[in-house]
Amino acid sequence: MTDNKELDLAWDFVNNTDRNVFLTGKAGTGKTTFLRKLKMKSLKRMVVVAPTGVAAINAKGVTIHSFFQMPFGPLLPDTDLNNTSGFNRKFSKNKINIIKSLDLLVIDEISMVRADLLDGIDRVLRRFKNRNKVFGGVQLLMIGDLQQLSPIIKENEWELLKPFYKNGFFFSSQAYMKCQAITIELSHIYRQDNPKFIKILNEIRTNTLTQVSADELNKRYQPDFIPDEKEGYISLTTHNNKAEQTNNKELDKLNTKTYTYNASVEGKFPEYAYPNKEELTLKVGAQVMFIKNDSSAEKRYFNGKIGKVIHLDIDEVIVHCQEDDFNIVTKPEIWENINYTVDAETKAITENKIGAYTQMPLRLAWSITIHKSQGLTFEKAIIDAQGAFAHGQTYVALSRCKSLEGLVLNSKINSSHIISDSNVQSFNKMAEENQPDENILQASKSEFQLNLITELFDFYKFLYPTGRILDIYYKNRTSIEGQIETPLNTIKSSVTDLLKVANAFKAQLITLCEEAETPESSEALQERFIKAINYFDTQTKLNIETPFKSFGFTTDNKAIEKDIIKQVDTLEELLATKLLYFEGLLTGFNVVTFLELRAKSVFLAKEKPKKPRKAVIDGTTNIELFELLRELRNNIAKQEDLIHYQVFTQKALYDMCETLPTNKQELKDVNGMGKVRVEKYGTAILEVIRAYCDAHNIETSAASEIDFFEAPKPKPKKGDTKKISLDLFKAGKSPDAIALERDLNVNTIIGHLANFIASGEVKITDLIPKSHYEELKTIIPKTKFENLSDLKHQVDDKYSYGELRLVLDNLHN
Repeated sequence: MTDNKELDLAWDFVNNTDRNVFLTGKAGTGKTTFLRKLKMKSLKRMVVVAPTGVAAINAKGVTIHSFFQMPFGPLLPDTDLNNTSGFNRKFSKNKINIIKSLDLLVIDEISMVRADLLDGIDRVLRRFKNRNKVFGGVQLLMIGDLQQLSPIIKENEWELLKPFYKNGFFFSSQAYMKCQAITIELSHIYRQDNPKFIKILNEIRTNTLTQVSADELNKRYQPDFIPDEKEGYISLTTHNNKAEQTNNKELDKLNTKTYTYNASVEGKFPEYAYPNKEELTLKVGAQVMFIKNDSSAEKRYFNGKIGKVIHLDIDEVIVHCQEDDFNIVTKPEIWENINYTVDAETKAITENKIGAYTQMPLRLAWSITIHKSQGLTFEKAIIDAQGAFAHGQTYVALSRCKSLEGLVLNSKINSSHIISDSNVQSFNKMAEENQPDENILQASKSEFQLNLITELFDFYKFLYPTGRILDIYYKNRTSIEGQIETPLNTIKSSVTDLLKVANAFKAQLITLCEEAETPESSEALQERFIKAINYFDTQTKLNIETPFKSFGFTTDNKAIEKDIIKQVDTLEELLATKLLYFEGLLTGFNVVTFLELRAKSVFLAKEKPKKPRKAVIDGTTNIELFELLRELRNNIAKQEDLIHYQVFTQKALYDMCETLPTNKQELKDVNGMGKVRVEKYGTAILEVIRAYCDAHNIETSAASEIDFFEAPKPKPKKGDTKKISLDLFKAGKSPDAIALERDLNVNTIIGHLANFIASGEVKITDLIPKSHYEELKTIIPKTKFENLSDLKHQVDDKYSYGELRLVLDNLHN
């Protein structure tokens, strides 16, 4: 197949451009072989899907409905897919990452895909990849023959769909009409080699059967034909019940012993996708057909090969085929059901076996339906097209045969048996007149590479999250503290400048490309590209990365906090992606390298644990104190049924972390802390601050023990105060009771008692719930964090700051 120009052209379009391709052709032109080669050798990240379970198993892919989690039934363009009752639309993180990193989506048997289903695929891909591009910017390869089986649409479903679609075929979908797909039709037929037979099939395919061809075909009409059982004829009929009746009738005629082979099903393998009967009944003398290619090295049989059973045993069937001089010892074969995952190390999209179906690769084959014969090849067949009821049935049946000589007709073929759809005829005619050539291929290659370079230098996506954070800040100044305005305005200004430079650079690239076949092959363009990479890399690090690192905020408002964090995460991922590209392409532009980097970028956020931006306050190193005071405020608010800012405001919290007040006079000077608040909550606040300063050896003011409102109390020695707490604990009092008696914060008391864990006088489970201790012992070693605050933001809110510190200290000891 290496000298097939059409296949080579298709290969180039799929692998070296981003054009959407409809690969079609008569039966036996190599479409399935092309798909196998693509899966083995293409460098693009791909997923293969098909409209039915059997087609998906045959293509070693998954069903469209399964992968895209589509509801069954009509999908109207204005339907909210996420609110479809009874169907799971919650995509796993793994599947989202697959879609985000996808280069190529292959849809096999596209002729059976309905227009509304293809539009549904478009909506899912836009949702997770790029909402502004058809199919989310994913390249589609659609494989199939429109003259074969068509989509199934019930009459009541079409009533709902017809206001939106001209017909039910995929090519009338809104997405297809926008995607500028090219059609490549394969013309060289590998299955048949008789020019006369090929001409007849082509006329039937295009609904132009001449009388001469009909007469030639009908020479094969033998209504009373009774095949010699040694010759291995198979009968193709239009309806399943006809095939079943014939097979059962012929099997009953045999007087030999019956053997039943039961399928073995492992893991997930849906019943609708079973490739063979669960209970397969055979007898010696039965005519059978292999329904799978031989998985052994000998390759003794193939899908569609006809033979006769000559011996049966518990775990094997011996079959003889007329054309062979050997017998085939047939063992059970395995059909795998796969799904797609992302390899944890390589980040490649990998096929994973999630289920297996094991059964003899045989079915009774005196007769099968035309529908089930699609994709098979027969040496000898008896065709009954009398009851043809659907578009393409007659063509599918006749094209299964390798030769005219091996064909017998039960009924004559005339134009009434050739059911063809005028929409298909029109589409095929238009496609035939617009087949792409080498010039279109070359232009598409160049455009593909230019699009990749444009994507590389496009900073437009930075504008929304940057502007959104600034907008939130300007509308809620009193609720947000931190370094926000200066770094984000710097980023916004820099992004605007880079967009201008990128536009000018794109114009230069187009000019340079006129002198070369592709950007990748142009020395002048590569030289200019390297200079651009270095410039953009420097500007990004200096004017985006540096100010972004200085950005930080804190707020009491949970809704505001959530929105800001979402935008910050987006900015962080965008920045990491750009820097990854720039580093990987410093030596020049390469398509394969770019695609690898683009796929890797999807997983950057997953690999790098997020820093809790909400806790990073410019100029504030006392992050742990910030968390302790916020925890205290939440506890007081809960006890007194208050809103947290009624205890003290976010601005006051920020100032306390900056000034570290250790007496009530200093606390009263904090912005927002008046006499009433200091009287109510001052003691508890100061206990937290003093304990923090004590634990971190922070020197406080000389007047730290002077109380503005009351006479100073003598400060107990450090050893004494901890011993007092221990003695009270040994007397049977809980940390809460000790805190109440000593007028101290409960976290301070727990801190006192923690000093005696190492000596065994206090157990860690005396201070925190045993369940929390056991859980945290498992969670903490598996979590990457820089400090306690970082850890606090990564674990469940049910664990307090004090509990985390205790378990951490215990693990280190």
